[in-house]
Amino acid sequence: MPRIVHYINQFFAQIGGEEKADIKPEKRDGFVGPGQALNAALGGAGEIVGTVICGDSYFNENLEAVSKEVLEMIRSFKPDIVVVGPGFNAGRYGMACGAVAKIVDEELNIPVVGGLYEENPGLEIYKRHGYFVATGNSAASMRTAMPAMAEIVKKLIAGETPTEGYVLKGLRQNYFAPERGSKRAVNMLLKKIKGEEFVTEYPMPVFDRVDPQPAVKDMRKARVALVSSGGPVPKGNPDRIEASSASKFGKYSLVDIVDLDSTNGETAHGGYDPVYANEDLDRVLPIDVIKEMVAAGQIGSLHDFWYSTTGNGTSVANSKQFAKEIAEELLRDDVDCVILTST
Repeated sequence: MPRIVHYINQFFAQIGGEEKADIKPEKRDGFVGPGQALNAALGGAGEIVGTVICGDSYFNENLEAVSKEVLEMIRSFKPDIVVVGPGFNAGRYGMACGAVAKIVDEELNIPVVGGLYEENPGLEIYKRHGYFVATGNSAASMRTAMPAMAEIVKKLIAGETPTEGYVLKGLRQNYFAPERGSKRAVNMLLKKIKGEEFVTEYPMPVFDRVDPQPAVKDMRKARVALVSSGGPVPKGNPDRIEASSASKFGKYSLVDIVDLDSTNGETAHGGYDPVYANEDLDRVLPIDVIKEMVAAGQIGSLHDFWYSTTGNGTSVANSKQFAKEIAEELLRDDVDCVILTST
C-alpha cells in the first residue's frame, strides 16, 4: 500500500496555539489530528504512516535548518507521497507547508499534495512544488478541503495526472478557443459600442479610490498618531490578535515607551517573516524615531496610543469597521495626522 507522510503545525497537532508556535520539529507514527479525516477519505487507497509536526514560528524563524530537519524526518518514513496542511489562509503555516513541499519536491522527487487559500503567501511562492487544492479562508472549510486533497492523492496513486480542482504545480494550461483572439476582441468591442452586455476575458480588480486630505501645514504643531496593519503588539500579544483574518484591533499605550525591542514588543502578523520585526519592532512601528523628532521640535506631539491589527487576509468589511472606530477615536483626541505602516 502506498505510504503517505503528513506535515502539520502545532495547532492541528493539538499541542497548542500561539503559545506553542515555537516548538521544534517532531515526528509521530500514523496520523494525527486532521490526518484522521484524510486517512478516512483515502478509503484504503493509501495509508498515513507518519506525521511530522513543527511550530509555525519556529519553522519560519529557522527556515533553512528546519527544512532539512523536517526533510530527514519525512525521509525516515520512506513515503511515496507527502501531504502538507491544509494551511488555509494562515500565513506562517502556509509558508511552512510551501517550504516543506519545495524541499520534498527537490530532494525526494515525490509528489506533494496540499491545500491553501488563494491569497495565502505560501501558495504564490511555492505553488510549483506541489498539487495545491484551493481551500476556504479558515479551518471552517476543513470538511471540503480534506476530501478534495484525498481525491488528488488517490489520482496520483492510480498513476493518473490530476487535471482539475487544484493548482497544477504553478503551471498554466493552454486553452484553445473556437475563435481567434482578434475576432473575439472585435466582437467584445462592438458589443461595448452598442451598449450590449459582454464578458471580458481579462477582468481587472476594482479598488476604492480615496482622495488624499490636504497636507499638514506645519508638522511642528501637529499631533501625530501611529496606526499599523503590520501586527505590532506588546510582548505576548495580550489581545490575541489573529495572525491572519483579524477579527479585532488593539490599542496600546505609548506613554512609557521610548524604544521597542525584543523585550517589550513583537509582531502578531503571519504573512511575513517575523524575525527582524521581533528583534526590533521599531522597524514596523517607528516609535523611537518619532519620539526623537518630538523631542527635537520637528513634530508637535505624539498621540498616547498606537493602534494595530494584521492586514493578512483580513476582510474588507472588518478593515472598514476597524478604520471607522479608530478614526472616530483619533478625531475625538484631536489628532492631526496618522502615520500608517504596513509590512
